[in-house]
Amino acid sequence: MNRVKRKPVYVEIDINAPMDELWKATQTPHLHEQWDLRFSSITYLPKEENEPQHFSYKRNIGFGQSIEGWGITSGSHEGKNGAKTSSLHFGTDNAISPIKEGKGYWKYVPKENSVTFLTQYDYDVPFGKLGRILDRLLFRPLIGWGTALSFDVLKRWLENGETPYSQYLRFFVCWFITCLFCFIWIYHGLIPKLIYMHPDEVLMVKNLSPFSDDMAFSIVKTTGILEVIFGLFWLLYKKKRNLLRLQIIVFPLLTITAIFVNPDALFHPFNPLTFNISLLFISFVGFFMSKDLPSATTCKRKR
Repeated sequence: MNRVKRKPVYVEIDINAPMDELWKATQTPHLHEQWDLRFSSITYLPKEENEPQHFSYKRNIGFGQSIEGWGITSGSHEGKNGAKTSSLHFGTDNAISPIKEGKGYWKYVPKENSVTFLTQYDYDVPFGKLGRILDRLLFRPLIGWGTALSFDVLKRWLENGETPYSQYLRFFVCWFITCLFCFIWIYHGLIPKLIYMHPDEVLMVKNLSPFSDDMAFSIVKTTGILEVIFGLFWLLYKKKRNLLRLQIIVFPLLTITAIFVNPDALFHPFNPLTFNISLLFISFVGFFMSKDLPSATTCKRKR
């Protein structure tokens, strides 16, 4: 394979678990497919004596589509100090796959109270130069991130007992909530305040105090800018629980203020009471589900 100017994917993590448990979780197909985000299913094929183990795999990508491929694992090799290594050869003929064929290995290095679990692999890509560009800018970082996240899920499973399904459920629900609030704040800052300047927004400000029209317009615009900035914070700020905690305080205040300024709004469809209570509930859900989420950042990504 052509490896010029191409860094292999490398992921390393320390797992506080016995070697036998880690080996079983990574080498048994029905256990492996539970924690590894890169696979939806792994099936070992009938094995001939003195031959490497062949298997097939599948990754569902949504909308009824999936990528299927093949793999060959050549078994394990004992190293010094009890270290183990398992090598792998894999590939697919699926036209939409970002990976054509690759090779790599898993290594297990025992320590006093833990095992260092690491992988390194590289692969060829389809579509020539365009494929290499897309791989470098998009697919390789994404695949590396998925590998690192999977390793952390495995670590938490073996150390704390939380199942991979539960971890991934919390992880993706929290990211859905992040994207939802990012959209809501940016939309409500841009559309009714900055772009179209809805009359109700100006009226609400004027009802709070006898502002002039120019002052009310300026306040609405400033509020819109702040809402857009807060929406962007949902993408850029890492400590999402702080944002959720802030919203749990802010949404009741916004609801009370909106009703005080315009009581008739309670009779409107999608009024401030029902809308803000819904967002408050989602904020509570996100706050409690986001505690101690798995993360790709816990892994070492370079040798």
